[in-house]
Amino acid sequence: MAGTRLASFVNGRTVDGGGTGLNLVQPQDGRISALLVEAGADGVAQAVEGARHASLVARKASLHQRSQWLVAAAEALQANADAIAQLICEDVGKPIRVAKIEVRRGVEFMHAAAGAALHIGGEVVPVDAAANGAGHFGFTRRVPYGVVGAITPFNAPVNLLVQKLAPAVAAGNAVVVKPAPAGTRAALELARIFLDAGWPEGLFNVVTGDRETALALAAHPDVGVVSFTGGTAAGEALVRATGVKKFVSELGSNAANVVMADADVEDAAKKIAGAAFEASGQQCISAQRVLVERPIFDAFLQHFTTAASALKVGPANDPATDLGPMVHRASADRVMAMSRDAIERGARYALEPKQADCTLSPAILFDVPADARLWKEEVFGPVAIVVAFDGVEEALRMANDSPFGLQGAVFTKALSTAMRFSEDFDVGALWINEASRFRLDMYPFGGMKLSGTGREGVRYAIEEMSQIKFTGMKL
Repeated sequence: MAGTRLASFVNGRTVDGGGTGLNLVQPQDGRISALLVEAGADGVAQAVEGARHASLVARKASLHQRSQWLVAAAEALQANADAIAQLICEDVGKPIRVAKIEVRRGVEFMHAAAGAALHIGGEVVPVDAAANGAGHFGFTRRVPYGVVGAITPFNAPVNLLVQKLAPAVAAGNAVVVKPAPAGTRAALELARIFLDAGWPEGLFNVVTGDRETALALAAHPDVGVVSFTGGTAAGEALVRATGVKKFVSELGSNAANVVMADADVEDAAKKIAGAAFEASGQQCISAQRVLVERPIFDAFLQHFTTAASALKVGPANDPATDLGPMVHRASADRVMAMSRDAIERGARYALEPKQADCTLSPAILFDVPADARLWKEEVFGPVAIVVAFDGVEEALRMANDSPFGLQGAVFTKALSTAMRFSEDFDVGALWINEASRFRLDMYPFGGMKLSGTGREGVRYAIEEMSQIKFTGMKL
């Protein structure tokens, strides 16, 4: 086992309580790079106490000051972009080219949040609309919760961290982050460079560990709001620990991409292939179920298979790689088991996957029955199923045949068809003529059904991380 210990970063310094933890295994070569210390309830308590004191400073800071903190953090992230992308590549297995894109997006998000911080306001409430409100004045403003507990996943350890951190700081909170084990080194590095960029001690703390620490953070009475991105089962456990406090979540998905007969078939196939397989399909909105109108089914499947076969499978540190290793061998084994389940139930491969330890090549299946795990569950890997349908009504029935509803996609040239899906496709976000993994940070992003509650996106996340306070007065 490697001698390096990864311990919490609290109030601007490393805090190692001396406990045990788990090994951090790098997916590319299986090397144990560090021991991840489990902070546990004691470590969480120390971090939350530091954040509570920092939140008293943050809530009194001017909007200009909060914005400047975020600008300084964005510049620090940009200055350290290559080193942080390398951490993502090593610990997650994300291809280095994609890891660099993620860091760049994190920089852009921090700048966007810095701009939005300058426009946090309220409104005048017309209290004199009520008869007994005459001679009174009322207004609202947005105030912070105090301490935000953020629990982040492995698959985008920078982007999905700053999606929570920046809006929370913009709103005047301090933050305690519990990253997924594979995202821990990246999170600790961000905390250090933001401190060096001028952030107050305790504004951004990182607690290390796994389930025990996450549950302790959610349950802590001084945490005002919990924001979680991850699986639905973990989300259910965390919301129970959170209790009556506010819980914002982005959970599981099984994204449906619908291709109508009037669509540009080749364009749709290329876009959906990227959405399904790049970064090994380890994105919550990766394309999983591809529903194709019957007249173009054969043509689409041919184009889709060609586009998937053109993606390069290789080592994560190769700039040309599209699919590197999955985060764990267990993840790759799970995906292969789900594919075998579908084959055993009568499905067929249009493109059969190949496994080499943690690395999987793209898999495309058709004739997948509705009782297969690939239809019902989130695969979170480089697998897509292609299913034919007849007409809009059947497409909607199939698209909505899922407990999840995060983000979906429809390819069509008809405005009437696009609007019909906008009305009746049960997802929190829908793209027309872009695949389901297409995401921009200025729109409200979040799910329906078991895909979570609340919304991310710059302005919308700031609203989630703050609360409306009303003040009324008799003049």
